[in-house]
Amino acid sequence: MLHKTRGIVLHTTDYSETSIVAKIYTELFGLQSYIVNSVRKKNAKIKSNVFQPFTLVDLVVYHKERGGLQRVAEAKPNPALRNIPFDIRKSSMTLFLDEVLYKSIREEECNTSLFEFIFHAVQLLDLQNPPNADFHLLFLLQYSKYLGFFPIADYDSTKCVFNLQEGHFQSDLPSHPFYIPAHASLYFFQLLQALPDFNAKLSIPVEIKRQLIESILEYFELHLTGFKGIKSHRVLEQVWGD
Repeated sequence: MLHKTRGIVLHTTDYSETSIVAKIYTELFGLQSYIVNSVRKKNAKIKSNVFQPFTLVDLVVYHKERGGLQRVAEAKPNPALRNIPFDIRKSSMTLFLDEVLYKSIREEECNTSLFEFIFHAVQLLDLQNPPNADFHLLFLLQYSKYLGFFPIADYDSTKCVFNLQEGHFQSDLPSHPFYIPAHASLYFFQLLQALPDFNAKLSIPVEIKRQLIESILEYFELHLTGFKGIKSHRVLEQVWGD
């Protein structure tokens, strides 16, 4: 049976000389793998550039309840991204966020609230001019809410160390190495306070920002089974610099 659904492209792999398999997070069916035939042929009905990471698409798909590879009948960008593909700051940020999503989303079922969050976040980043240098940090923390491990924002002058393992602030250093030290925890708390405003600009020092990216990824690793091996934030750091 054919279904119409919106989707967010996360990843593609070659299937044959002319076909691909696209991992797409869909509004109706959650994360699905779709084979798209003949996209690299000269006169292809569906062009391969439709399946660039973080492209927002309208799809007509065949869906089998028993899972496995599904098939795409029609696909078109909607809305078309006007700035992300042509702005190296935005494209490096979406490369990083796309890798995080690809390695963390497991759901093969509808989750409307998560879909809407990601869909509108991509649109917002595309429209931001200039892009917010803290967008990716705000995105990751807001995303953790949908995954079920949003940090407890209980920072104060007596609790200024964030325990990554327990997900809250505390006064003393924990007995394990998974924590954000006091000098960086203040900025971490400021990020939490700013949400859900993705336009918030917090003037976080570059070295602190690098530390926070590593800490937030470590936080995901501690709370999300199988999440590891994120590397694209290195590219992001090089592009944004100081």
